[in-house]
Amino acid sequence: MHVRTLTGHLAAAALVLMSLPLLSGEAVAAGPPGAAPDAPAAARVLTYDASGSAEFRSAVDRGAAIWNESVEGAQLRPAAAGQRADIRVLADDGWPRALPTSLGNGTVWIGRQAVDQGYNTVRISSHELGHILGLPDRKPGPCSSLMSGSSAGVPCTNPYPNAAEKAEVESNFAGSAGSPSAVARSVPVLVED
Repeated sequence: MHVRTLTGHLAAAALVLMSLPLLSGEAVAAGPPGAAPDAPAAARVLTYDASGSAEFRSAVDRGAAIWNESVEGAQLRPAAAGQRADIRVLADDGWPRALPTSLGNGTVWIGRQAVDQGYNTVRISSHELGHILGLPDRKPGPCSSLMSGSSAGVPCTNPYPNAAEKAEVESNFAGSAGSPSAVARSVPVLVED
């Protein structure tokens, strides 16, 4: 009888201690056994192939790194040799553009026409990858808006998304980790800047 009562009191104390974060207003996410209770949801990893981006390879890698620093819901990684990439990045003589086929998938062209006019290659790369992450153009716009694209002018070299753009990408990828087709467009839309 004494053991049963002691066990009951210990169980009750453990229940109270475990529920304290909930009583304090702190949200605690339930996860798999052994996982940290406050671990963020896994990011959806998107692979990119920049082998066709010619002289813009370092700008493409930097644009991907900027998105990786800016958002948690999606992470851009170079595709391994022989791996089919979610995003293809190419260089051509036209104007920069993106053709998203679904959220996190598509083709980006880093056009030499804009580079020849003086536009920043890292901003171009980051902007075009933003389209693949589900962001539209926001023209005209200030330099502080990455998705303002060329309307911010040649002097604008800001390659970073603003708070609203980051939040939109996080919203686009919320709950889509591990689900490549969580959000898909029915028709590809070419986005020319």
